[in-house]
Amino acid sequence: MKRKFSDRANWRRIIRKSYSCMQIDQKEFHGILTFYRIHELRDPLYKVYGGKELCLADEGYVWMQHFPKGEHFVVTTMFDRDGKVVQWYIDVCKNQGLTEQKVPWFDDLYLDVVVLPSGEVFLMDEDELEEAYQAGEISYKDVQLAQKTASRLLSMIRNGKFRFFTLSMKHKRLYDKAWELSES
Repeated sequence: MKRKFSDRANWRRIIRKSYSCMQIDQKEFHGILTFYRIHELRDPLYKVYGGKELCLADEGYVWMQHFPKGEHFVVTTMFDRDGKVVQWYIDVCKNQGLTEQKVPWFDDLYLDVVVLPSGEVFLMDEDELEEAYQAGEISYKDVQLAQKTASRLLSMIRNGKFRFFTLSMKHKRLYDKAWELSES
């Protein structure tokens, strides 16, 4: 199982970035919200979904992560330089936490759900989940947790009850206002 950190301190592709983290305790969201703005990078990051190539990381892109308290998933919303959503990437995880330096992390349970603005939904990395189980890296209980969480996420998305689509837009506006103030 891989532990992933929101500040992506070891991401070699990135040359210069800005990073911020805040605790939110509101009716609609309890948890941690992070922002990762890419200023300069070695090479853009591309991924193909359903035969379409998408740019996920380039100069001016912002990755916002929601770490909802008590949940077994983390939502990364990727925005292009014009502030448009490129994708929502939902990592299924076993645990979430904070380092001593207050950097959020999660223990990745391999399964991921990708949602594109077009409404297309992809369940990713089922093979990685099985391989991790066969290799003894995770338990059968972890596999069940991952599958149950992914199933619940897919159901919420299909039924229009996945609130992070609208929350990401609301929280991005807060970030944009703060960013504008810091630049002036």
